[in-house]
Amino acid sequence: MNLLIINLISWLIFFFGAAFPVLIMLKAIGLTGFMKVTRFESYHTFYYRMNPAVKIILGIVVMAVAALTIWWIGALMTVVILLTYLTLKDGKRKFATGFFLTMMTTIGTTWAFAPYTPYAILNEAFHGSALTSLWVWPSYFTVMGYQPDLTVQGLIYGFQISMRFTAVSLMSLVLVMTSTPSQVLRSLNKVGVPISITFSLVIAMRTVPRIFEYIDTSVKIQFMRGLGSRAPRFLRPFYVLVGAINGIVPVIVFLVRGAKDTAISADTRAFRAYQKRTYMRPATIGRVDRMAFSIIVLVILITVIAVLMGFGRGIPYNG
Repeated sequence: MNLLIINLISWLIFFFGAAFPVLIMLKAIGLTGFMKVTRFESYHTFYYRMNPAVKIILGIVVMAVAALTIWWIGALMTVVILLTYLTLKDGKRKFATGFFLTMMTTIGTTWAFAPYTPYAILNEAFHGSALTSLWVWPSYFTVMGYQPDLTVQGLIYGFQISMRFTAVSLMSLVLVMTSTPSQVLRSLNKVGVPISITFSLVIAMRTVPRIFEYIDTSVKIQFMRGLGSRAPRFLRPFYVLVGAINGIVPVIVFLVRGAKDTAISADTRAFRAYQKRTYMRPATIGRVDRMAFSIIVLVILITVIAVLMGFGRGIPYNG
């Protein structure tokens, strides 16, 4: 094959791995989608009735299971958690956003491992099976840490590792979408978590949706002023990215102003004036929480059985 064509195809593959997750983020999800899955909206299904502390425990258990078991158990948990998004307010839209987030995480993580994983690790992970080459990189790609060949086993290895993250990320968003910051603060204080940790978590829950809101506002203002007005429509996602980068400084300014407002709000409510807080609404454990604890215990038992049966993860990951 012509050397020029080899180099061209190699760089196209390189940019696909780097740019396609960003394209999903900008085109399929968009800033509005990120705002939807990072802010609380009141509703009545089981996630909304669950104690926030129980949701945090459930997230920790999901993380532990994904880290300790074989990849397809993480994939199964991802599917189950994603299906529960349909029970949320505006569930179909949040399901679609969660699906694209999962796709973005899977492609990004797979590409982060596939070209870089040494052949020795792949041989150990796949029990010495012969590696199947898909593409031979130009020699100068090794400067970036690439292995000489892109292999089928490398892609499979990267995909399997991505299953560590997808279920955890989806479960983390459930806490944000179905709990108010005050509910999280109240529940964690009740179980003895230090106030400094819970307050930091609450600030993060309030700040993340504001970041996307401010970026969205900044990008819209730039488009109103003519950013990308003469560009072809298919380039619009890239102009959104340019607008988001240009909006970093205004977003930081708005966040600093918001931090001042948060400090004033905490002071006016006599935050930490006493060692113990008082509550208008007690944090209780209801029927939904007891059902969730039953599911947690069942998941832990299944995980122990799976590991004892040989479906655990090795180092390097053995799928």
